[in-house]
Amino acid sequence: MWRALLRIVAVGAALLVLAAGAGFAYETSAGRGDAARHPAPGRLIDVGGHRLHLYCTGGGAPTVVLEAGLAESSASWEVIQRRLSARNRVCSYDRAGYAWSEEGPSPRTAERTAGELHALLAASGEAGPYVLVAHSYGGNTARLFADRWRSLTAGLVLIDVTDETAVTALRISRPLLGLQFTVNRFVARLGLLRLWTGAFLPPEATAEARAAATVVYGSASMAAARAEAWASVDSAAQVGATVRPGAWGDLPVTVICAAGQPEADTEHARRVAALSSRGRLVVAATTEHYVQNAQPDLVLDEIGRVAAARGRG
Repeated sequence: MWRALLRIVAVGAALLVLAAGAGFAYETSAGRGDAARHPAPGRLIDVGGHRLHLYCTGGGAPTVVLEAGLAESSASWEVIQRRLSARNRVCSYDRAGYAWSEEGPSPRTAERTAGELHALLAASGEAGPYVLVAHSYGGNTARLFADRWRSLTAGLVLIDVTDETAVTALRISRPLLGLQFTVNRFVARLGLLRLWTGAFLPPEATAEARAAATVVYGSASMAAARAEAWASVDSAAQVGATVRPGAWGDLPVTVICAAGQPEADTEHARRVAALSSRGRLVVAATTEHYVQNAQPDLVLDEIGRVAAARGRG
């Protein structure tokens, strides 16, 4: 009986190995054409040893810079960028390792990504000061940029941003996030993402995002997300060190949080808004974390409000 069971287990394991090998071979072969089929919509700019992808459209000051959340890229801002381009110069980009950007040095902390964003904008020739619009984990990068380069920051719109005070929660979730993105990377390397794109994208994803999903949500992007997740505790400490009364002076700031959040999350958003004398807390009508997808008009209105307020004392 035991020999029969062992034989079944051995056969099953062998089939799994063969399937994984076939998937890996399929993805390797199919992936060779991704760069040609889905070229970067913007340009690759050297930031000191590696290049980041920057995509700018529209015209009109101030320039709006879009900062994506964890495991997301410039493609996550497609709707906002397209609509905002009618009245503003707007730039989205991919942090190192994501989508069309090249891998960058470790550790992938918020302080490093803020420095790379500064280098990217300086090298691009895109004139500041900038209105920084950040979602979720991307708020860490935007907040550090605003602290380090206040003269280059015209305003902030922060959407459901990460709570830097929840360090204990970050320590607990870091291994789980690392495991999640390791699994996601393995799934991508086996070609499953290519075969079943719809299972890995939110329902509101655009046709463009679905077409480029193997680049945007591929194994390299998942590795980048894992690296940022592992650095999340250090990133939280870096952001926390910038928090002080009146840290942002009279900088125009809007903090948007989704509806139905725990009181602690709403209170955190209120405290972040209070770092500026012109800080404003807005509670969205949606419970969706991606407020920019569920309520794009709200986000666009707040970007317009902050952009218009930049010159008022």
